[in-house]
Amino acid sequence: MKHSAEYRNFTSLVDRLLTVSREEMQKREAEYRKQVDANPHRRGPKRGSKKRKAITPPSASDHEATET
Repeated sequence: MKHSAEYRNFTSLVDRLLTVSREEMQKREAEYRKQVDANPHRRGPKRGSKKRKAITPPSASDHEATET
């Protein structure tokens, strides 16, 4: 059976992708993240730059004491 070049390229890509172990994929992705994070001209939010502010309910000591 004769297939198109696109089909052969796609099937070879899928075959190569499925032969890579999960650990290897995680290692490759970690290396890629390091490269992306090292780019000083990266657009968008930077990884790890989000600082979460703890939400605390106001306490009685935060308010001025008033006499009624």
